Amino acid sequence: MSAAREKVDRQRRRLLGAAALAAAGQFTMPVVFGAQAAGQPDASFGPLKQVDAGVLKIEYAEAGPSDGPPVVLLHGWPYDIHSFVDVAPMLASAGHRVLVPYLRGYGGTLFRSAGTFRNGEPAALAVDLTAFMDSLKIKTAVLAGFDWGARTADIVAALWPERAKALVSVSGYLIGSQEAGKMPLPPQAEFEWWYQFYLATERGRLGYEKNRRDFNKLIWQLASPKWAFDDATYARSAAAFDNPDHVDIVVHNYRWRLGLAEGEAEYAEMEKQLATAPTIHVPTITLESDANGAPHPAPSSYAKMFTGKYEHRQIEGGVGHNLPQEAPKAFTQAVLDVAGS
Repeated sequence: MSAAREKVDRQRRRLLGAAALAAAGQFTMPVVFGAQAAGQPDASFGPLKQVDAGVLKIEYAEAGPSDGPPVVLLHGWPYDIHSFVDVAPMLASAGHRVLVPYLRGYGGTLFRSAGTFRNGEPAALAVDLTAFMDSLKIKTAVLAGFDWGARTADIVAALWPERAKALVSVSGYLIGSQEAGKMPLPPQAEFEWWYQFYLATERGRLGYEKNRRDFNKLIWQLASPKWAFDDATYARSAAAFDNPDHVDIVVHNYRWRLGLAEGEAEYAEMEKQLATAPTIHVPTITLESDANGAPHPAPSSYAKMFTGKYEHRQIEGGVGHNLPQEAPKAFTQAVLDVAGS
């Protein structure tokens, strides 16, 4: 074992010893856990960075030693990099190089060309991630995320397993397809997707454009009904929604899922592969929270999709959809454990 790896292992044991989750195994018992310009300081992360990556100029936060084992943390909608505001320093203290990029349409991540189609389809976001890693000369990393971020990490782990050393995915296997999106769900499940249908209309698009901050605050409240976040916490993340491409990306993503918007030809072959529901072979820990108010699959429905070393953890204590921010110790420990598997 290298000295660097010994340091990581030693620090990770000290870091969260009191909050350590059960060792890897199938379905453990529940555990209770109570935008500014690039280069400008972020009160939480310090100076943010930018890198040209594919069609984007991606803004990201970085923490930890530059030669540490890399971990990429991926946020979802309608959240931002501050979902990992407590996770990132803990992973950095354990010796990891931690990278937290804004997705396309968020924060200071911008398209390099005004003529590029503002595409929100899942395959495009996955290509963004690989382009980001390529630009930073990262061949493989632990990928960890929730919501859109978990889906993006799932896709990369499924299609390019050599890029994912290991995976932490909140709500498990989230790879889908347009064909699957066309299938009707039971009424209660359809009701939970109300915002998808709203955004499918031009009235919804105009409403989201006009009221995006109030709209997304409502999503936070519904998705995490027991999370008592304050106005300052929300405002810190809501600044990321002022991105000029935010509305286009969000609306296209949800319309694409229902087959109401076309994607781009360059991603068509990828989407065909994803429509077959490819299994994921890299070491994986999936997480679910006990008070997740957002639509999410039952853990028993996706366990079979992870064919490598696999564990599912149920996080209790009134934790909602934004699991990394609401239960940072649990999320961090999952990353540390899967990184060492």
